[in-house]
Amino acid sequence: MISASRPSARTVIWLLVGLVFATFVGANAHLVYVAIASQPACVEHIKEKGQQPTEFRAAAAAC
Repeated sequence: MISASRPSARTVIWLLVGLVFATFVGANAHLVYVAIASQPACVEHIKEKGQQPTEFRAAAAAC
C-alpha cells in the first residue's frame, strides 16, 4: 500500500495566508465596483426644516 503524505504545517499556513489575502482583495474590489456602478435614485425627503426634533432633511439634495 502507498501511504499518502500530508502537507506540512508550513504549507497549510501559507495556503491560509493566501486565502485570507485573496478574500480581502476580492471584498475590496467588490466594494469599489458597487461604489462606482450604483446610482442611488432620488427619494422623498423633507425640503424645509421640520417642526419636530426628530424630523431631518438632506444636507445637500442631489436632485
